[in-house]
Amino acid sequence: MDGKIFGQLSGKLRLAKAGLRRDTPLIVAIHGGTYTSAYFDTPGYSLMDRAEALEIPIIAPDRPGYGSSPLSLAGDGSIDGQARYLIDSLADAWQRYGRGTCGIFLIGHSIGGAIAATIASTGAKLPIIGLAVSGVGMRTPEGHGSQWERLPDTPIVELPTPLKDQLMFGPPGAYDDSMPAASHAANTGAPKAELVDITNGWHKRVQRILGNITAPVHYRQAENDALWIVDEGEVSAFARACSQSRLVDAAMMKATGHCMDFHRIGRALQVQQLGFALQCAAQAT
Repeated sequence: MDGKIFGQLSGKLRLAKAGLRRDTPLIVAIHGGTYTSAYFDTPGYSLMDRAEALEIPIIAPDRPGYGSSPLSLAGDGSIDGQARYLIDSLADAWQRYGRGTCGIFLIGHSIGGAIAATIASTGAKLPIIGLAVSGVGMRTPEGHGSQWERLPDTPIVELPTPLKDQLMFGPPGAYDDSMPAASHAANTGAPKAELVDITNGWHKRVQRILGNITAPVHYRQAENDALWIVDEGEVSAFARACSQSRLVDAAMMKATGHCMDFHRIGRALQVQQLGFALQCAAQAT
């Protein structure tokens, strides 16, 4: 189901068609910048299809400024501002859609991963049993922040499709012939405030945010991610920063680009994330 899924947020929703096992999570998938919630429901690459096949309910909201979700909802549009808004909205979503499940499992990609981690670190009012993040790191390459800041003073930034594809995809052969074209249906503009914040502010807060997460964490980063500084040391540093988490599963995925879901490795990534969610659910009951 598409449309307004809770409050003023648009997005996508798949609920279980029958009774749920008591160790079933409610998945909340939070998209990254320049993509709507359709990122998680692109035909042939759909996390929502895979969750539905496993009889796991899943919701994918359009963050403020995406789809038909008003930009003004997030206040200043920063990662922290969006996290604060989504915490309140997800409390409503839990009341609407959480019946029969054992808790919320967050999946976040890119900026959505930073927001998911922030929610997990501060969202005490939510029954968060775990999270999986991909396409987000500790540091962005030097100069990325100033590039976003130099853009025109407009609330929404539109990236030219060829440039975006270059940033989001890895080396030739890492994705099928249907890509990147199949991903374009999920393309949209991004609030400038979040692009500036992820490059200029996130690295100052990430250690504190990860250090406050107690729920289990699944972390995957792409070897050929053009938006982050990536090496085995960075992946290990991310894992170490999750010092209060009960379980951390962190690894680099070889020969793939930023939007791992849209690469050949995407099926493996999504199966791992959903399996981790089921593991967290089993341990939470």
